[in-house]
Amino acid sequence: MSQHSKKDKDTRQRKNVDNSHKQKTGNNNSTSSSSSATSNSNSAKKETPTKKHQPQQHQQQQHPKKVNNGNLPLSMKQTKNNNNKQLKEKLKAEREALVLWRHPIQTLSYCSLEIVELVKTLGRKLIQRKIWIGVFVVLASFIAILYHIPGPHQVLFEFLKQNTWFVVYWTGLGILSSVGLGTGLHTFLLYLGPHIASVTLAAYECNSLNFPKPPYPDDIICPEEPYDKQVPNLWTIMSKVRLEAFLWGAGTALGELPPYFMAKAARLSGYDPDDAEELAEFEALKAKRNQKDLSLMDRGKLFMERVVERIGFLGILACASIPNPLFDLAGITCGHFLVPFWTFFGATLIGKAIVKMHIQKVFVIIAFNEVLIERAVDTLSVIPVVGKKLQEPFKAFLNNQKMRLHRQRNSAPAEAGNLLSKIFETFVIGMVCYFVVSIINSLAQSYHKRLNKHRTNSNSTTPSSHNAPSPTTVVSKKTKKAALRE
Repeated sequence: MSQHSKKDKDTRQRKNVDNSHKQKTGNNNSTSSSSSATSNSNSAKKETPTKKHQPQQHQQQQHPKKVNNGNLPLSMKQTKNNNNKQLKEKLKAEREALVLWRHPIQTLSYCSLEIVELVKTLGRKLIQRKIWIGVFVVLASFIAILYHIPGPHQVLFEFLKQNTWFVVYWTGLGILSSVGLGTGLHTFLLYLGPHIASVTLAAYECNSLNFPKPPYPDDIICPEEPYDKQVPNLWTIMSKVRLEAFLWGAGTALGELPPYFMAKAARLSGYDPDDAEELAEFEALKAKRNQKDLSLMDRGKLFMERVVERIGFLGILACASIPNPLFDLAGITCGHFLVPFWTFFGATLIGKAIVKMHIQKVFVIIAFNEVLIERAVDTLSVIPVVGKKLQEPFKAFLNNQKMRLHRQRNSAPAEAGNLLSKIFETFVIGMVCYFVVSIINSLAQSYHKRLNKHRTNSNSTTPSSHNAPSPTTVVSKKTKKAALRE
């Protein structure tokens, strides 16, 4: 009985093992069938969205070019650029129309606001340099105390007091001639040229260059009799006006530095064309290099740029040594190609203050030679009908100048009352007034540019419709989410 019972137990256990094995295999088959079904359903699901997005693929084939990582089509980007360009041109036209004779009230108000902004900017920069301001205040206080204390140092103060205004006056006139601020004041024609001409005429009339000081150089009179008379020559007259001419030339060299620094800063840090309209001429000139049909002015500009770029110091010296109205372009070229400061300024100073000034002095002295002046006045009588009438005011002007030279030292100069002198005075006043008006217009246009730049920056920071995602990006995000869910 025990053996039969053991056998029965063994058979039962075997049957249970077989049944469990069959169940496992059945489960495996079911899972494999279910996985195949799910894979088929996944493949079907993956195929369905592609069928749905077939028209979008057709649209993408029509417009394959995308910009900004597929956010904006190329046509929309072009229209946006065209709109920006039209807006910039409109603002530029408005800015150029903002002049004193068209919009006087707006121009004056913008000019005053720009002056306030410049004063604020200067104040912020001065506050950032408190140490230098403190050092300057201490030195100024020390010099003021020394000025009021008697002693041998008063001789030095007297010398500085007599010559400081002379240096500042002629150097400032040179800076005003080249720095511009809208348009340059032609101080050579208005101040330095007439000064050299008056010294030349006085030298030939007095037969001397030992003019009493004072009143020279503010006013010129012949020395008191008796004195050694000697007929002056070209070199002695040039030496008499050398200091004034050098200071004026040095001022013109200083006035050429703003275009150089502007172009150099633009090259190092980048610039917005709206903020640097002065560089637009240089950029346009670079674009014209390969063109053949160029005007004479453009060829001259390209030639000067090529000389400055390739020759360097000698090229800058050559361009600065002649009366060159295009030298601003040379400064921009040097700043763009990162020419060292002392190379540019040294060549400019030598060319303008030494070489060019000697050329101009020689021309004025020869032109106002007493013999040539008399011959020129005599030739006016050859002109028919109006010759005699033109000759009379010139003769009266020369006679009046000679009388002024021979007056007493302490006597006031007599009023000229000549037509030529009145015309010249009116011309000087007109040029100075035009220069002041150009400064006002330039400051008003600068504030207009500042105001519009602030507005455009504020508009660019606000969200626009162009920043919204395109339909293609929305569809791609939906497909990614669906794939993740699956």
